[in-house]
Amino acid sequence: MEWRRSLRSSSAPSLSSAPGCQPRHSRCPREGTQASGSLPARPPRRRAAMAKRSSLSIRIVEGKNLPAKDITGSSDPYCIVKVDNEPIIRTATVWKTLCPFWGEEYQVHLPPTFHAVAFYVMDEDALSRDDVIGKVCLTRDTLASHPKGFSGWTHLVEVDPNEEVQGEIHLRLEVVPGTRASRLRCSVLEARDLAPKDRNGASDPFVRVHYNGRTQETSVVKKSCYPRWNETFEFELEKGATEALSVEAWDWDLVSRNDFLGKVVVNVQRLCSAQQEEGWFRLQPDQSKSRRGEGNLGSLQLEVRLRDETVLPSICYQPLIQLLCQEVKLGTQGPGQLIPVIEETTNAECRQEVATTLLKLFLGQGLAKDFLDLLFQLELGRTSEANTLFRSNSLASKSMESFLKNVPFIAVTSFLCLRFFSPAIMSPKLFHLRERHADARTSRTLLLLAKVVQNVGNMDAPVSRAKEAWMEPLQPAVRQGVVHLKDFITKLVDIEEKEELDLQRALNSQAPPVKEGPLFIHRTKGKGPLASSSFKKLYFSLTTEALSFAKTPSSKKSTFIKLASIRAAEKVEEKSFGSSHVMQVIYADDVGRAQTVYLQCKCVNELNQWLSALRKVSINNAALLGSYHPGIFRGDKWSCCHQKDRTDRGCDKTHSRVTLQEWNDPLDHDLEAQLIYRHLLGVEDALREKHQLLCGKAEAKSPTGRGGAPQEPLAQLLRVLQDLREAHSSSLAGPPPREPHHLLELQT
Repeated sequence: MEWRRSLRSSSAPSLSSAPGCQPRHSRCPREGTQASGSLPARPPRRRAAMAKRSSLSIRIVEGKNLPAKDITGSSDPYCIVKVDNEPIIRTATVWKTLCPFWGEEYQVHLPPTFHAVAFYVMDEDALSRDDVIGKVCLTRDTLASHPKGFSGWTHLVEVDPNEEVQGEIHLRLEVVPGTRASRLRCSVLEARDLAPKDRNGASDPFVRVHYNGRTQETSVVKKSCYPRWNETFEFELEKGATEALSVEAWDWDLVSRNDFLGKVVVNVQRLCSAQQEEGWFRLQPDQSKSRRGEGNLGSLQLEVRLRDETVLPSICYQPLIQLLCQEVKLGTQGPGQLIPVIEETTNAECRQEVATTLLKLFLGQGLAKDFLDLLFQLELGRTSEANTLFRSNSLASKSMESFLKNVPFIAVTSFLCLRFFSPAIMSPKLFHLRERHADARTSRTLLLLAKVVQNVGNMDAPVSRAKEAWMEPLQPAVRQGVVHLKDFITKLVDIEEKEELDLQRALNSQAPPVKEGPLFIHRTKGKGPLASSSFKKLYFSLTTEALSFAKTPSSKKSTFIKLASIRAAEKVEEKSFGSSHVMQVIYADDVGRAQTVYLQCKCVNELNQWLSALRKVSINNAALLGSYHPGIFRGDKWSCCHQKDRTDRGCDKTHSRVTLQEWNDPLDHDLEAQLIYRHLLGVEDALREKHQLLCGKAEAKSPTGRGGAPQEPLAQLLRVLQDLREAHSSSLAGPPPREPHHLLELQT
């Protein structure tokens, strides 16, 4: 029942993103739908529209030899992860240590055009601003050069303010012919998402334009990270000039030196050929100065893997999906070749990943139960020792482990404790049971409790008692726990048919929550169900139908925003309310007017989880916005771009990524099929050897001396892999797209 409920909650497709010149903001609708019917001979050979999907698997392991930042000779370190200077993850703080262990893992969906991911190690301070210890920056090229993932220790480097830039600037560049000489005209129009350099959470930006020994400046726009200048400058253009045009953004300060915000360097020779160019240019750091040394800032151990997938239209994956589904539907009554062969050719290093991908694929096909049943029967058939059942590193155990992360379960008690209860007791932070890591003394106590629970799960087997005799004083508690656990399992499986039907009806009567939790309300002038609320803190619940709220988790919920009405979910500038981690949900009310609600989360992780959930469930809405205001309309203008019209078009692009991946994400059937194809392609040689071996056995048994039927499953699988390989080659055979903004010349 529970896996069916999970399937219903995952009916919407995941987000997708296509490559382009606009980083972090592109949208790409899902292509096509799944076809039904028998297995076709071959997919159509045609140019197919592709979707590029990028994701990061991040594991922040530990740090060592960090510098002491507190007067006690220690530090309170935590990590902030940024993608292109956008904070997306914060680890827990490990108190009073110079060698912290975090062990936290995250999955992130992000646009294929991202440039770098940076890990900042911070020292938390209760009475002042947190100190920056150092950072590690991994560029996209670095990650792409490690197909199996970047793993190991890397030194922290000092944070250089001139490298901490972000945002884009809108320029119009043209060469204007003249009677004596041509002139170079540079129009500085606007900028967006500039780095906030002042304590008020904004900047006072202006622009300097350098060319051929001359410098001109724009006016200063006060308190804005989304300034608009619309100012034009001209320079005399000499024939054969090789000097570049430099456009620098700065934050103006009255009593201290100005802060660097980023720059763009334009190749003038290319501009002379193109005559005119206009667009948004990404601001680059100033790398003209020599890089600072690493010093003694310590090291950080990371495991980061970038995965880029080119996803074909749904119809291309139908033969693969249907072939796997046929095997699962037939179960042990069928040939039984594919699933055992996939497990046999999958090494232990990637077995968990393959198991998770297969499970998601079969969840999307409504066959998760059949898939797990087949795996269990195969496991039972080859296991001779009952004590090792479901405890090996098999496809069955890994698939069940993935399944148990998503739904309530019924399983053997040893597996319950080994894969779920004991790990949660030993590492409560990693299972979101507490916000901080335990200290050393508490960790030892938790380890003892985990061992006790595992002995209970093993039903107090003699082997377990003999293995750790020092736990003998705890045997009375273990024996009592065994009685309680047996009673619990008995009641769990003893559900009458009528009770099960009633439970199923109850599940069908309401959409399961995608995300829920308490949020704080920031009131603004306007209409809506929260405008006159006397409760600042409310309990919100997001389903695949609506965003609702209540006074408490158990109170009756009031529908707040229908899912189809959501137009955007975005962050809010810190200066808007003087608070961090505020998001805005823009939606249309019953008469079609745009309304905005501002909700504050407790931390950056919760903020990004809410934004991810809202974007995922509303990705197919018809009237999603392309731009928004990161600030609020206060007085007579927007706080972000200072425009005076409330209905003025937004000054920043809406985001479809970066998003944190969670188990209750909507399933993306095409992506799961692509991941399975990619894995099978990597073990294709082993599959061919297995196929030849089976053909040899069939030929030896055949009275005619001929091989088996050509349509046996493994032969079909090899043919499907060949067709998918050809489909990918055909899709990539076209001319490469034009590089955007070819006038941009990065300094080295």
